[in-house]
Amino acid sequence: MKTNVGNTDRILRFLAGAALVAFALLGPGVAYQWLGWIGVPVMLTAVFKFCPAYPLLGISTMGKKKEEPEAES
Repeated sequence: MKTNVGNTDRILRFLAGAALVAFALLGPGVAYQWLGWIGVPVMLTAVFKFCPAYPLLGISTMGKKKEEPEAES
């Protein structure tokens, strides 16, 4: 599993997931609690740095790797 979720994306995912879970726990009633639990997989993608939908869509928010200078002989 190659990481495909960058740091900014991770922070936003974790905050959005936490807000959804808080909505599930503290929300207006049982009828909308199921909606808040959508935050759990969102938070898991932040923790594991992998979003299963990204490879299907050809997306990565990791940024480009810096190339190391070649060693001279």
